[in-house]
Amino acid sequence: MAGYSTNELKPGLKVLLEGEPCSVLDSEFYKPGKGQAVYRVKFRNLVTGRVWDRTLRSGETMESADVTDQETEFLYEDGQFYHFMKTDGTYDQIAITPETVGEVRNWLTPQVKCLITIWNDNPIQVIPPNFVDLRVVKTDPGIKGDTVQGGTKPAELETGISIAVPLFIENHDCLRIDTRSGDYISRSK
Repeated sequence: MAGYSTNELKPGLKVLLEGEPCSVLDSEFYKPGKGQAVYRVKFRNLVTGRVWDRTLRSGETMESADVTDQETEFLYEDGQFYHFMKTDGTYDQIAITPETVGEVRNWLTPQVKCLITIWNDNPIQVIPPNFVDLRVVKTDPGIKGDTVQGGTKPAELETGISIAVPLFIENHDCLRIDTRSGDYISRSK
């Protein structure tokens, strides 16, 4: 298994920490006035989602995590599992538990392309695209008035999540949403 030195730790790199796969979120070199240089590294556990900071001495090595990212397309949810299809030409299907899918379910509609992280032949993480287009199911009509600062109102989307949208949005509008923050970006066609 390949290893990485502390000076090779960059954001996005996947390593094993305490026997579980983790992704490096941030790495900062620090040289105190006296003593050995250290790296302050922030990790996210890919299985539990827990984030923690570690201080590593310069020259330490970490084992790389044997994880793969698989491009897939969401098919459907049957109440027990979420079903995805590989888009690599094999068209194999992967069934993933609701616990693994987590909050990503708010952005899943049929045919949405997702990235699935697999470790030890088990899916451990579902990564949605950065932007999705979702239809407004229910929102109140916009009220004209003092909107100098751009007022917002709640809108329920087709996946069941509610977000804040501008006052001019109406029922059945298709919206572009940023899945990383859950914010409205624009109307889409």
